[in-house]
Amino acid sequence: MNRPARFEGPKRPTNVSLNAELVEEAKRLGINVSEACQTGLAAEVKKAREAAWKEENRAAIESWNAYTREHGLPLAKYRLF
Repeated sequence: MNRPARFEGPKRPTNVSLNAELVEEAKRLGINVSEACQTGLAAEVKKAREAAWKEENRAAIESWNAYTREHGLPLAKYRLF
């Protein structure tokens, strides 16, 4: 199931290894490292979910693309342009 990547629930402490210079620069710039990590992780989870969905539905997508290549869009005659 392709659920939205919203992670608003409770947080838990997690150990993450990050480049020390990068963390220090982030702190100097006032970046919330935990929030930035969560944002990046959420983006990666979303990307992985999308890739999994595309793979799970690859056959149907290819079938539909083949149909439209052969027959055109089903409602093309109603297009205004």
